[in-house]
Amino acid sequence: MKIAVASGKGGTGKTSVAVNLALSLGEAQVLDCDVEEPNAHILLKPEAEEVEAVEVLVPRILEDRCDYCGKCARFCQYHALFVAGETALVFPELCHSCGGCSIVCPRDAIVEEPRQIGRVHKCSPGDVELVYGELEVGEPLAVPIIAAVKHHMWEEGTVILDSPPGAACPVVETVQGSNFCLLVTEPTPFGLHDLEVAVEVVRQLGVPMGVVVNFSGIGDRGVYRFCEEQGIPIMMEIPYDRRIAELYSRGIPFVEEMPEWRRRFRDLAERIEAAIQ
Repeated sequence: MKIAVASGKGGTGKTSVAVNLALSLGEAQVLDCDVEEPNAHILLKPEAEEVEAVEVLVPRILEDRCDYCGKCARFCQYHALFVAGETALVFPELCHSCGGCSIVCPRDAIVEEPRQIGRVHKCSPGDVELVYGELEVGEPLAVPIIAAVKHHMWEEGTVILDSPPGAACPVVETVQGSNFCLLVTEPTPFGLHDLEVAVEVVRQLGVPMGVVVNFSGIGDRGVYRFCEEQGIPIMMEIPYDRRIAELYSRGIPFVEEMPEWRRRFRDLAERIEAAIQ
């Protein structure tokens, strides 16, 4: 069972839900796909880890062969190449590694070279295996790192994917292929607005979904009305609780200090499994 935990906005508690769910289930794998700001490791506290580089292929122009015809630059939809006069430039940060420029070059003047854009960390703190990606500072493309993280996904067992916030390509890369998507939101106007966007994305992907309302007891009833109108089940509510917040601020998953919540998260997993079937 592959469960994606996503949200239209940051700060709703996706990582907290993902980690507490994994710890409550016991044997599970957590994939932290928020590669720009991974933080599941702060809660799970792994001691030993394997690290591998993530590389993409980018073009290098062989000046002795290039006649500056400009076909490569005209082909590239991302403007990663620029040709003017007898100057040819490559902007590697813009390259999407499609390889098309080397194909259209009539003089075989373009070769592709690996370029590191991040890392994948794999570790096993207890019964929970954690894999998380880390994008290099200044790099714009998160999707290749997320794909590298998902390459380590278990084929069997429970996998929980902690998605980046928002509704762009990194979220799509994380959620697609999941059996179920938990959308974590907060009962505020901002939470409702971003939930509406996230729901539309998940529907486009054809993934069944449910909602977890975090910080329940504050704000208004807009999120609840929206879910009722859209036929989206509210799978769990987590109250606006000072003790939960204090534990999170100290990097402690709250199921470790509030064991009654383990049963509630296991019930959540059972409801997800029933919804999938």
